[in-house]
Amino acid sequence: MRGQSAGKKVAAFFDLDKTIIAKSSAFAYGRQFLDNGLISPGVAAHLAVAQAAYRLVGHSNDQMDSTRDNLASMVRGWDVQQVSDIVETTLHEVVSPAIYMEARELIALHEAAGHDVIIVSASAAQLVAPIARELGIRDAVTTTLEVQDGRFTGEVLFYCKGERKAQAIRDLAANRGYNLEASFAYSDSATDIPMLEVVGNAVAVNPDRALKRYAKKHGWTIRSFKNPVPLFTVPSRRRVGAWAAGLVAVAVVGGWLLGASGPGRMTAPARTAELCRRLPRRLRSTIEGLIPPM
Repeated sequence: MRGQSAGKKVAAFFDLDKTIIAKSSAFAYGRQFLDNGLISPGVAAHLAVAQAAYRLVGHSNDQMDSTRDNLASMVRGWDVQQVSDIVETTLHEVVSPAIYMEARELIALHEAAGHDVIIVSASAAQLVAPIARELGIRDAVTTTLEVQDGRFTGEVLFYCKGERKAQAIRDLAANRGYNLEASFAYSDSATDIPMLEVVGNAVAVNPDRALKRYAKKHGWTIRSFKNPVPLFTVPSRRRVGAWAAGLVAVAVVGGWLLGASGPGRMTAPARTAELCRRLPRRLRSTIEGLIPPM
C-alpha cells in the first residue's frame, strides 16, 4: 500500500547508514567518546567490533532493537550539549570520509529536480543532524531520545524504524502535499521495506540479502554505492601553500555545484543532465520525467 498520491510535490526519502554513509552512525564515535571520558576502553572496543560487524552483514530487526536498548542505556546521564559538540567537531574526521559519492550525486540530482530531500534514520537526532547539514539537507526524521535537565535519561521516545518510518513518511505527505506515487525512497535494509513500499519509486541501495530478494521480486531498482569519499578533507601543512593556486579551480567547481551560469561554468540543466547520465537507465528516465523545465 503506497498511501496518498494526490499531491503535486515530490520527495526523496533516504535512509542514512549504508545508504548515504558506509558505516553505522550509532557506532561511529566510540574513540571520540572514549577520548572525552564518556565510555571505557572496553565499551569503545565493543563499539568498534559492532561497527565492523554491521558493515559486513548489517542488522536484523532483533539486532536493531538490541542496539537501541544498549545505546540508550549507554548514554544515560550524558550531557546532551557535550555529545553534540563532540559530533560536530569530529564530523569531518569520523563520518565525512564514509559518505558515498554516489549518494551525494543522487541527492544533488533530486534537488536539481526540485524534489524535497529528507533523511529518515533510526539513529538519534544528535548524530544525524550534523550529517544532514553537511549535505545541505534541511529535513530529517530520526529516533528521539528523552532529555531532562540537559541530559539523556536513557529512554527512547520515538524509535524511527520499520513501520514507524513508513508512518512518518505518510504523515509528511499529508502535511506537505507530497505525491507518494511519484516520490522516491532509498535504503539498504529489509527492515526498511515498509518505508520503501510507501512510495512509487523504491530503490534498494547496497541491499542485504532479504531486501535484494524482495526488490527483485517486486521489480524495484537495485543500486550499488561503492565510493565513500570525504565531503571535506583537512589539508596537511605541506598542502596549505597550494591553496592559493587552487582558488580559481574551487570557484569553477563552486559555480558548477550551484548551477551558476557564465563563461566556462555548467548551467543547472547541464549539471542535471550530467548527473542523470550516470544513473541506471530506468531510474534515470523516471527522475528526468519529473524534472521541471528550466
